[in-house]
Amino acid sequence: MNAASSSEELVSRWRLHVGGRVQGVGFRPFVFRLADALKLGGFVGNDSRGVFIEIEGPRSRRDIFVARLQQDLPPLARITDIRIEPLPAKGEATFQIRPSQSGTDQEVEISPDIATCDACLAELFDPADRRYRYPFINCTHCGPRYSIIQGVPYDRPNTTMSVFAMCPACQAEYDNPADRRFHAQPNACPLCGPRVWLTDEKGRELSGDPIQMASASLQGGKIVAIKGIGGFHLACRADDDKAVERLRLRKGREAKPLAVMVASLETARELAEINEPIAALLTGPARPIVLAPRKQDAPISLHVAPGVDCYGILLPYTPLHHLLFAEGLGPLVMTSGNPTEEPLCCDNDEAIQRLASIADEFLLHDRAIERRVDDSVVAAGPEGLIPIRRARGYAPEPIRLNVEPPLPVLAVGGELKSTICLLKGADAVVSEHLGELANARTYRHFVQTIEQFKKLLRAEPAVVACDRHPEYAATRYARGLGLPVFEVQHHHAHIVSCMAENGLEGMAVGICCDGTGYGQDGAIWGGEILVADACQFRRAAHLDYFPLFGGDAAARETWRPAAGLLYQTYGADWRGRATSILRGIDEEALSVFEQRMHAGARMPQTSSLGRLFDAVAFLLGLCRYNRFEAEAAMMMEAAARGYPVVTPLPYNRIEPEGSEAAVRLDIRPMIETILGALRQGRPVGEIARGFHETVAAMLAKAAIQEARQANLRHVVLSGGCFANRLLLERVGALLDEAGLEVYAHQQVPTGDGGVALGQAVVAAERLRRKG
Repeated sequence: MNAASSSEELVSRWRLHVGGRVQGVGFRPFVFRLADALKLGGFVGNDSRGVFIEIEGPRSRRDIFVARLQQDLPPLARITDIRIEPLPAKGEATFQIRPSQSGTDQEVEISPDIATCDACLAELFDPADRRYRYPFINCTHCGPRYSIIQGVPYDRPNTTMSVFAMCPACQAEYDNPADRRFHAQPNACPLCGPRVWLTDEKGRELSGDPIQMASASLQGGKIVAIKGIGGFHLACRADDDKAVERLRLRKGREAKPLAVMVASLETARELAEINEPIAALLTGPARPIVLAPRKQDAPISLHVAPGVDCYGILLPYTPLHHLLFAEGLGPLVMTSGNPTEEPLCCDNDEAIQRLASIADEFLLHDRAIERRVDDSVVAAGPEGLIPIRRARGYAPEPIRLNVEPPLPVLAVGGELKSTICLLKGADAVVSEHLGELANARTYRHFVQTIEQFKKLLRAEPAVVACDRHPEYAATRYARGLGLPVFEVQHHHAHIVSCMAENGLEGMAVGICCDGTGYGQDGAIWGGEILVADACQFRRAAHLDYFPLFGGDAAARETWRPAAGLLYQTYGADWRGRATSILRGIDEEALSVFEQRMHAGARMPQTSSLGRLFDAVAFLLGLCRYNRFEAEAAMMMEAAARGYPVVTPLPYNRIEPEGSEAAVRLDIRPMIETILGALRQGRPVGEIARGFHETVAAMLAKAAIQEARQANLRHVVLSGGCFANRLLLERVGALLDEAGLEVYAHQQVPTGDGGVALGQAVVAAERLRRKG
């Protein structure tokens, strides 16, 4: 052997620190087996920054170890960085797993809750297995994670499973490196783990097999509250009109679509059009609710999703769900276990108290839920998934950024679809969906989540970022913390959130469209073309302002934005041009609006595309009242889907004059054309399609012109209006045809659930530039 090869086989030692999603995903057992197979000495353990490893052996085997460490990862693991430090050899020939170490810094990713894996599912229905029909079966590849963790490192004492001492058989699995449950923190069995039971509406336990009884109750038309991973569901038969109507009445959810859980992908195909991207989302480890085009003959109650063209479908993701469907149940409504607009119930006593007027029975268990985590909602878009609500299965996976602030940043998001973001180092951790902060319970949950994040991530924010709107509850909270405050304009935050998750640096053109956002001029923005980077922005173009009568009522009563547009278009003759359309609207309210307009009274002005959708939905007779957010827009999209691409309707582009800084997109010609088409008896769906084509062309052309003038090639799309897949597809296609690079959201919601990320990045960049 020559000197070079002798040196190659020299025994030495390395210390590795591995960051990323490496706790709670079977990473340490994987490291153990890999090192053991390569006959390397050393150890592996968890600490608050990730996983620490020391390996000792010949250089060639250490190189193989590092390569396979990254190539052969467990299914749920993800490495973001590896640091290697040479050490002197210790003469260690065996490999072991060391006890976890705690520390002051927290860098490790916390794994989301994961759907039951195939191996556990096989055992669940194997009569010879000791966990046969056990509702809490799990392993290192599946089960609860984020919803049960109380601290880091992720070890059993730091979870809500700490109260369940493992029996000898479970302990042996936990201690055996060759076992799939080696260091599976929620490991349990019927002898030592959580149990499930059924109660009546008053919380009195019922005798018998709880799963069989709950299944029979559901089959009989009852509403059952089911405790899951991150909280409760309210369930009933999805094919039973009376059961669904009763659930809506009791929950106070008049019309918003309800999610449907089905036993299998095959059953899902009976209800909706399931293409490959949708199937992949439905069957993936996150198991979100996936929006899928409904089949007209689907055996589902018409009350499940009235007026829209999609169902929100999800597959079972806990052993308890699988056991219920094994009793022969058909599709079930599975909606969040809470009174409408309130936080999800997660505690047994809380659920019995808050849901007693809704549920007939409660299927409970005694594994405590540390934090409320609702189901995620996604759609399949042209380039991948479109996040609508980011929660179970995705949160709290961090977004790795190109900017790293010198100090930890807390961003508190907006008022609707609230989330928070804690930015420490290069990792932005966005919370699960929290809800609407106008609700007192939700606001308390918001405050509690911030405290939980600080504890879990071991980060004390030095600055806070918030929306510029002075009346938002989150803004008032931020101002009361006594920290330096960075106020970020709402639509700038939207655009930066999309840029951040796509790794874009420098300037980009942003198209941001939603229902409302506090503008720099005090108006209500929402149809914006911005040129922005992570620190500042310029408003390049916007929908021309129109008056918005009635404040918050204008987001519910669609005649209000329609009246503003009609007056903007026709002036004093506005009622005469739309007499039949306005029939049935309160005469006194119409007169008050008219008098205020004639008198030149001050009225809020808006450029909101969301309100424009509402107005046109009213004119077309599709929606007179938004019973839930974006109902009118969803009806517009459903009506338009059935028609092919049509020629856009006319609009005007008004170039800026004098002190004006932005192009105005004048939609009055479009409104005139729409009313003319109605008088001619054109189909409503055809007009709705024309409206979509016009909005897409108007936005895309404005962005293309700005990109060319500013010599930019990146265009990002953000805001709640881009949850409309037809609009997203058409705008994206027009920008593609112009040779621009188009980016949309795939990690955080396109709506206000993504705003906190943008706020955090803007604050971080402003901090960095200040030095």
